[in-house]
Amino acid sequence: MSMMRVVWRRGAVRLVLVSAIAWALLVLLALAFHLWSCTSSVAFLSVLCKKDSKVLYVLDSMGFSSKPLHRCPIPVADDPNSVVIPKRTPNTIVKRLSYITVDKQDKDLSPLFGGRQSWKQREASFKLNTTMKVHCGFMKNSGADMDEVDVKYIQKCKFVVASGIFDGYDIPHQPSNISLRSQKLFCFLMVVDEVSLDFIEKNTTVKFDKAGGKWVGIWRLITLHHLPFDEPRRNGKVPKILTHRLFPQAWYSIWIDGKMELIVDPLLILERYLWRGKYTFAVAVHKHHRSIYEEGDAIKRRKRYARPLVDLQMKMYYHEGMEPWNPDKRTPSDVPEGAVLIREHTTMTDLFSCLWFNEVNLFTPRDQLSFGYVVYRLGDALKFFMFPNCEYNSLFILHRHTREHSSKVEWAKTIDEIVKKGLKESKGGLGLWTPYPSDLSSVELPSVKRTSPAG
Repeated sequence: MSMMRVVWRRGAVRLVLVSAIAWALLVLLALAFHLWSCTSSVAFLSVLCKKDSKVLYVLDSMGFSSKPLHRCPIPVADDPNSVVIPKRTPNTIVKRLSYITVDKQDKDLSPLFGGRQSWKQREASFKLNTTMKVHCGFMKNSGADMDEVDVKYIQKCKFVVASGIFDGYDIPHQPSNISLRSQKLFCFLMVVDEVSLDFIEKNTTVKFDKAGGKWVGIWRLITLHHLPFDEPRRNGKVPKILTHRLFPQAWYSIWIDGKMELIVDPLLILERYLWRGKYTFAVAVHKHHRSIYEEGDAIKRRKRYARPLVDLQMKMYYHEGMEPWNPDKRTPSDVPEGAVLIREHTTMTDLFSCLWFNEVNLFTPRDQLSFGYVVYRLGDALKFFMFPNCEYNSLFILHRHTREHSSKVEWAKTIDEIVKKGLKESKGGLGLWTPYPSDLSSVELPSVKRTSPAG
């Protein structure tokens, strides 16, 4: 009997050893195949090289990183305490900006958050004047309401680091390397919906102050009630793009997506990206794409929104004169890495944010498609800084979502399919379903040269 046990144990050890070797060889084979696919000229294989490919996901989950982020040193000041905060930038071109909060033709008791902007109003909003009044979300009784205790708290927030979590896709990540000066100067505001608040309370420690404010570490949780859109991605655009409307007392703001962990002092960020070059807006260049038409092509290939609706938005932009990016353009790219936005809230910057949000509200929630279009329409009016992507990667540590977002509309191949299956959003993207004032049937999108394997 003892002999049989010895034989059995040896067999079991041998089986475990063989399994371990086979598993290691499988991992190495997958890694080698992935790296080879990145340089392959075969389109199908090059798709495997995209940053969220299943191969990368599996390798990352095992602790392997086959393609590290390209990071470079950021030329920031040495000490946050030595940074001199300059005077606010004066408002020149647009001196007074106000917002439409009620549409005259809207008799609905539940108005749309973005309003019912007509094509005529949209066109007029791009014509700059010293005094302007535009749509900018937050229509009366349209949602995105805050608790009174939070409304009172944000009155004091002139320097803001803002982030947001919707539909429970992330948990707050605590910033690091934050100086005592910045801890006192900045409000760290994490905007969440009720679903995310419930998820956060179950997965991390939420503390309450004497006034009833909710905190996770340095982050003050700001709960939005009565969400304005059906689509979580659209709801996330409210604090991201309309930061100045949600926190109207803010002089400066730094937006970071909820899946990010900030690792650079925010005062050093403002000094580097705004004050040093006298800019009022800063955003990074996209890692892969320069043209919105190339970005639109990647969105369709990665099924990030309904392909026919992406095409329709691109046709409108092309018809309205938006040419593909080329090296002769005044900006280094028409496509930003929109997960980090750095702003001084001047009237011009706020107007840009309003017009950008209006495009996201009217068309697809893919805000990288409309950023360059709004820049194009405003010409030289907005002085902004597009900084290198490698610096963008050095501002934060990227964490994975707790789960992947997906909606049925992303997989739709035809407009008929969207209509018949009832996939049309009821509160956003309605400009895609409103008769366009020009005939787009003869508009052909410019050909796309895929300059990277992303997507």
